[in-house]
Amino acid sequence: MSTPAARRATPLITLIAVCVSCGLLPASLTGTSIALPAIGSDLGAALVSLQWVVNAYNLAFAGVMLAAGALADLLGRKRMFATGLVVFVACTAGVGLVSDIVTIDVLRAVAGIGAAMVLTAGSALLAQAYSGPAQMKAFGALGSSFGLGLALGPSTSGILVDLWGWRSVFLVHAAIALAVLVALPSLRESRDPEATGVDWKGTTTFSGGLVALTLALVEGPQRGWADPLVLALFAVFAVLIAGFVVVERAQVRPMFDLNLFRQPRFVAVCLMPVLLAFGFVCLLVFLPSFFIGIAGMGPQQAGLTMLLLTVPVLVFPVIAGAVVKAVPTHVLLGLSLVLVAAGAAWLTTIDRDAATATLIGPLLVIGTGVGISFGLLDGAAIGTVDPARAGMAAGMFNTMRLTGEAVAIAGMGSLLVSLTQGRLADGIAAHPGTGEVGEIANDLAQGKLGEVAATVPEAARGGFVDFAATAYTGAFHTVLWILAAVCAVGAPVIVLMLRERATTPSPEADAALPAAS
Repeated sequence: MSTPAARRATPLITLIAVCVSCGLLPASLTGTSIALPAIGSDLGAALVSLQWVVNAYNLAFAGVMLAAGALADLLGRKRMFATGLVVFVACTAGVGLVSDIVTIDVLRAVAGIGAAMVLTAGSALLAQAYSGPAQMKAFGALGSSFGLGLALGPSTSGILVDLWGWRSVFLVHAAIALAVLVALPSLRESRDPEATGVDWKGTTTFSGGLVALTLALVEGPQRGWADPLVLALFAVFAVLIAGFVVVERAQVRPMFDLNLFRQPRFVAVCLMPVLLAFGFVCLLVFLPSFFIGIAGMGPQQAGLTMLLLTVPVLVFPVIAGAVVKAVPTHVLLGLSLVLVAAGAAWLTTIDRDAATATLIGPLLVIGTGVGISFGLLDGAAIGTVDPARAGMAAGMFNTMRLTGEAVAIAGMGSLLVSLTQGRLADGIAAHPGTGEVGEIANDLAQGKLGEVAATVPEAARGGFVDFAATAYTGAFHTVLWILAAVCAVGAPVIVLMLRERATTPSPEADAALPAAS
C-alpha cells in the first residue's frame, strides 16, 4: 500500500509524466523535418520513401487515436500508457539504429501507434488525477506541452544533427521517453466500467480512408494526377469515409459522435487546428529543407532560425490566457488566423540569398498568431460541449488536429513538388544533360540542390544552380500564398461560427477557457 505522502504526490507525478511524454510526441514530428535532408543523403533515399518518415508517423498517430482511447478505457489507462511508451521507445530507438529506409518507415508507423496510445491514455490519466478547476489547469498544461514539443522540435534537432548526426535525434527522443517509464509505479490504474470495446469497423474505415488519401497525394506528382492508381486511391478514400459515417451513425456509443458537428462552436474549434496545420505545421516541415537545401544553411543554423517561428508559440499562450478576459475568444482566434495569413504572405519576399534578419518579421508574425490560438484551443475543445461529453470532444479534437496535420503535410508537399516540376519543365531545355525533371524536383524537395549541381558540368553549373533554385523558390512562394489564402478565408468563418452561439455553453464553460491556458 502506498503511503499518504505518495498518494498526494501522485497527481503531480502524473502531470509531469503525461506532459513530458505528450510534449515529446509532436517534437518527433517537427524534429524529424530537420533530419530529413541528412537521412536522404546518408541513405540515398528517394523522395517518396523519405516523405513516409514523416507521413507514416502522422498517419498512424491520427488513424488509431480513437481506437487507442477505447482500448485504454477497456484495458486500463495506466497499462495502455506504459505500452505506448514501450512501443514508442523501441521503434524510435530502432530508427536511430537501422539503415534501410523502408524499415525506418515501418518503425515510424508503429511509433505513431505508440504515440496515439500515450496521448489518449495520458489524457485519461490526467482526468482521473485532477478534478474541478485543477483539471482544467492540468489540461491547459498538457496543451502547452504539446505546443512546446511542436516549437522546440526543429531547433533541438538541428543542434543534434550538427553535433552527432541524424540518428541522434531519434535516440535522444527514445531516451527521454524511456526516462518517463520511471514514473509508472506512481500512476494509478483506472478503467471505464461502461466500456464495450473497440469500434473496429469505424477504426478500419477511418484509418483506411486516411491512408488512401495520403497515398494519392504522395503518388500524384510522381505518377501524374490522372494516373489510374491515383484516381483509384481518391475513390477508395471517398468510399471508406462514407462507410465510416454510416458505421458511426449506427453505433449506440460511437467513438466519433457526428452529432457534435451540429454545434457550430465545436466545429469551429475543430476546424482551427486544421487551418493552422496548413499555415504553421507545414512550415515546420518544409522550411528546414528550404533553409538547408536552397539557402545553404547548416542543420544547426536552420534549427536556430526556426526559433523565430516557434518561440512566440511558447510565450503567447500565457498572454492569450490573460487577454481573453477582456477580448472575446472568437476575436482572438480570428486575429490569430489573420496574423498567420499575413506572415505567410510576407514570407513570400524571401529568396535563396535572404539573410536571417529578413526572416525575423514574417516568422515572428506567424508564430504570434499560432501562439494566441494555442493558448485557447485545448480548453475550448472541452468548454464548447456539455461536460458529460468532454472526453469524447477531446478525442475528436485531437483526431481532427492530427488528421489535419497529416493531410496538410502530404498535400502541400505534393503540391510543392508538382509546382517545381512545372517551373523546371519551362526552362530545362536551356540546360541539357541535367537529368529528368521529376527527379530534379524530388531532389530539390529533399534539400539536395548541391548534390544535383555536382552532376552538372562545371562550366554550366552556376547557371543551372540559379535556374533550379529559382524554380524551387518560386514554387515555394506559390505554396506560401496558398497557405496564406487558406488562413485568410478561414478567419471570418471561424469568427462567425463562434459568434453564432455565443451564449452557449454556459458562462462557466466560457470561463474555463482562460483557466485552461
